[in-house]
Amino acid sequence: MKPEASVRTIRGLGPKAAEALAGRGIRTVGDLLEYYPSGYEYFAPEEEAGRVEPGSSCALRMTVLGNGSVIRRGARVLSHFEAGDRTARVRLTFYNMPYLRGVLQPGDVFVFRGILRQTKTGGLYMEQPRFIPAADYDALRGTLQPDYPLPKGISAGRMRAFLQAALEAVEAEPDSLPEAYRARYGLTDRASAIREIHFPSGRESLLQARKRLVFDEFFTFILGVRRQKEAEGIRANRRPMRREPAAGGGDWCARFLECLPFSLTGEQARAWEEIQADLAGPVLMNRLLQGDVGSGKTVLAFLALVLCAMNGRQGALMAPTEVLARQHMESFRQYMENSGLPVRAVLLTGSVKGKARREALQAIAENSASVVIGTHALFQEKVSFGDLGLVITDEQHRFGVRQRTGLLEKGEDVPVLVMSATPIPRTLAIILYGELQVSALRALPPGRKPVKSLAMQDTQRGRAYRFILSEIRKGRQCYVICPAVEEGALRELENVADYTEKLRSSLPGNLRIASLNGRMRPEEKNRIMEEFSAGGTDILVSTTVIEVGINVPNATLILIENAGRFGLSQLHQLRGRVGRGQEQSYCIFLYTGREKPERLEVLEKTSDGFSIAEQDLKARGPGDLFGTRQSGLPQFVLADLYEDAQILRDAAACADEILREHPDFRIRGGKSVDFSTI
Repeated sequence: MKPEASVRTIRGLGPKAAEALAGRGIRTVGDLLEYYPSGYEYFAPEEEAGRVEPGSSCALRMTVLGNGSVIRRGARVLSHFEAGDRTARVRLTFYNMPYLRGVLQPGDVFVFRGILRQTKTGGLYMEQPRFIPAADYDALRGTLQPDYPLPKGISAGRMRAFLQAALEAVEAEPDSLPEAYRARYGLTDRASAIREIHFPSGRESLLQARKRLVFDEFFTFILGVRRQKEAEGIRANRRPMRREPAAGGGDWCARFLECLPFSLTGEQARAWEEIQADLAGPVLMNRLLQGDVGSGKTVLAFLALVLCAMNGRQGALMAPTEVLARQHMESFRQYMENSGLPVRAVLLTGSVKGKARREALQAIAENSASVVIGTHALFQEKVSFGDLGLVITDEQHRFGVRQRTGLLEKGEDVPVLVMSATPIPRTLAIILYGELQVSALRALPPGRKPVKSLAMQDTQRGRAYRFILSEIRKGRQCYVICPAVEEGALRELENVADYTEKLRSSLPGNLRIASLNGRMRPEEKNRIMEEFSAGGTDILVSTTVIEVGINVPNATLILIENAGRFGLSQLHQLRGRVGRGQEQSYCIFLYTGREKPERLEVLEKTSDGFSIAEQDLKARGPGDLFGTRQSGLPQFVLADLYEDAQILRDAAACADEILREHPDFRIRGGKSVDFSTI
């Protein structure tokens, strides 16, 4: 029997059972063998009641004494029995199981499993113990029996029987992982692992089986990521440069640093040293610079652009939105003016039209523009660089593979610096960006104040509105975030259009209130965001479209409606829209219901994005952490990114090693994974 054979070929598995299994996605023998247990029940050796420490979980072989009794208390039915061994007697209590008087007969011997407790007078008792006839227990003693999420109509016993039959009938296939690699990483063969995960012969063999199958989950996914990146033309991992590297340091960078109104933090200085070393070294730079909003990534990007220009080459900075690209452009030009550096920068976005676009394209092609800042317009076919020497992408995960690689194809041996304000746990970074070196900025620069956060029931919305007014009277601006766009999208959620009108009717009429959502035309979105950025709007009501791409230091308050509907990391990113200036900023999370969501308690206690990202990853898994753009990330069946971090590292190292030594290596079988969104 082949793994791809229908489950109907398994002995004793009929059409009704096949239909029930199909409801769980189990259609082939291979699917069934990869339907791993959710846990195990250990059948411990029996103990004597009088020798067990009260409060301990135990298995007691005892004889039933007497017929038992049934007591009704309202809707509840209590069944009491007495059983014992040579050392003690134990009172057994069962709830709503009156039929047990016909099961637990006087003189019958059972093994009762549960927690043995002691009354104040010294009597022993068990509540709702599990039990099994002593003769049946003899065959189970010392074993681990698998528990499965059971399809409707299939008992645990039948499920185990189907698996046993499948294991006996399936044909053994060669192991995809060569023996030399299995030995190197201490892995058992896959066939043994599959058998042991379902029917373990002991704890140690079960742990070894799980290790191999966890390794396979990580290995298969990482291998696929590497394959996808090769297919999309991404450069090889940390390969030698074939062109002259940039000269490090220099007067231009020193002049730039001198013009800054602040000094680099220790983390910024360390990251800048790493970036300089990469650009001046013999190996092609491929570095991820990650840190919370406001941690100072942009100034390091500007330094890298200046260093590139100093060496006579062009640097490109790609931002996810036009508004952010324009803000980067304005900031960079201001820095160049303050430092007196002769670095010409041009802006290229979708809204740059006509003569301005033709002039920008000519300057880029002739290398008279040393710095190019823009959006995805940078990688379009008509854009030709004279000598592209550096590519920086801001908010890396907001761009698809083709967008990221399209810009790299504009030059040869282009160093890459990617930036993300979504802190990524190192274990997840191995999967997403396995070929990148990582620099992290965890601390805020001096003068930046952490955002004060408060979670409130939506019944206190009036209190939140009063606080909005107090901030606006100080000359500040505010955001209000709603989950839905319009009536009908999600009726129970606040929607932007209705909410904006409700806000206008609840607040003084002289307030300037605008609304924004992702369904607007790009030109309209840019106009509204730029108007808010310029101080022309007091309150911006928006969906999560402002999660990235807008920097307004004067905005000091963000109110998030239905905050319980958002993920932890997304809430942290939204909170990052404020706290970008010198003034104290605030974030109010409104939630429905009496119970405060746990994620909001986390956000009230900490502003450390790395800690928040790790907690979010634990709670939701990698597939949800970045939303739909990262939907190719799997929800691993057995693997845990934290508990199995060392296995993850081993799997990544093994995948890279095998691809170097065997470029045509392929996995046999296994479940397919969609890598197209990575």
